[in-house]
Amino acid sequence: MELMRKLEILTDAAKYDAACTSSGARQAGREAGIGSVVTGGLCHSFSADGRCITLLKVLLSNACAYDCAYCVNRRSNDGPRASFTPRELADLTMQFYRRNYIEGLFLSSAVCKTPDYTCEQMLRVLHILRREYRFGGYIHVKGIPGADERLTRALGLLADRMSVNIELPSQKSLRLLAPQKEKAGILEPMALIARGIEENRGDVVRYRGAPRFVPAGQSTQMIIGATPETDYQILALSAGLYKKYGLRRVFFSAYMPVNEGENLPAVNTRPPLLREHRLYQADWLLRFYRFDVKEIIDEKQPNLNPLVDPKCSWALRHPELFPVEVNRASYDMLLRVPGVGVRSAQRIVSARRVHSLDFDSLRRIGVVMKRARYFITCQGKTAQKTVHGAGQVALELLSDRSLAMLSGSQQLSLFEVGDEELMRCITS
Repeated sequence: MELMRKLEILTDAAKYDAACTSSGARQAGREAGIGSVVTGGLCHSFSADGRCITLLKVLLSNACAYDCAYCVNRRSNDGPRASFTPRELADLTMQFYRRNYIEGLFLSSAVCKTPDYTCEQMLRVLHILRREYRFGGYIHVKGIPGADERLTRALGLLADRMSVNIELPSQKSLRLLAPQKEKAGILEPMALIARGIEENRGDVVRYRGAPRFVPAGQSTQMIIGATPETDYQILALSAGLYKKYGLRRVFFSAYMPVNEGENLPAVNTRPPLLREHRLYQADWLLRFYRFDVKEIIDEKQPNLNPLVDPKCSWALRHPELFPVEVNRASYDMLLRVPGVGVRSAQRIVSARRVHSLDFDSLRRIGVVMKRARYFITCQGKTAQKTVHGAGQVALELLSDRSLAMLSGSQQLSLFEVGDEELMRCITS
């Protein structure tokens, strides 16, 4: 098979890995210009200093030995199969890098033959790049559950970031849709990587020349919508993973119906993109806004509200805490005000040491007044625009984006319900 045909098959097969922001750009190189962007296989990630970098996102092989019901690369699917040799993929990566197409590699693979064999092939790719070509670009590699821990450690010494996909949020769902996988088998390499990162922190201090183990940390991915788990179960699992394994990021991937099966959503089911979006927002509250899972959602109301973002939903459920006086409120309380982000809360705390803040000051600081004005006071004064009643506030907070992401029937019915029912829908 020709190399470019392999590239076409294996970049397309990698598109369901949601561990970075995919690029949909089509822009060919121009005369006297540098670089180009092609659709197949390019995605974006972010470096530690905040730069957006372009990665080649590809599978080493899609000839999978497993038969996971939800996966496009499952063994029983009738589709084109291809595999790179380690040398082919390393050379291809270097060619793209030298042409300024990419700045790094995002490498994953189906389980080809056995986990150990697959891991060995991926390790050879990284070894050729790092040791032979002296490639210093960013490399994100997927760990293979079930592989020997020595292979996982070897990968970690050559990669910048590693991830082990937990895939489905519960052992019950794994048993139903991916019977060849076990939750314990997925968590073992995650624990191994976490220990290696922790050990490496001390080693780097003592031995400055020691190779760094996964310096950019580890992440994981969960598929959302293929199984019946609630948002509460998903967020509780995410919080546990952050706490126990020190993950940098949990990625949520809305299930794309690509296979038919009695235990899967129908192939014409729309991907739950709005639900994915709300889970990312809730995850952000856990990671940066000092929220606990049970403050955002609980067993009684186990799913996130699709109409408003999780922080607004929390604020609407706790009217007794608002309005907040921005010139006196604690930093933790400022973080809980809709429209106030981490940076703007830090700027408020810093600026009010010098002078008292007003609404114009907050706008310059970066506070989103469209949301915050219902929940704050400045020097004892409320914003000029006042809305009476929690239901009316909730309706004002519904963004055009939220409405657009809802289905047509839901969007129309939203304006047909009464005020009390609307408020119950929004704050439940």
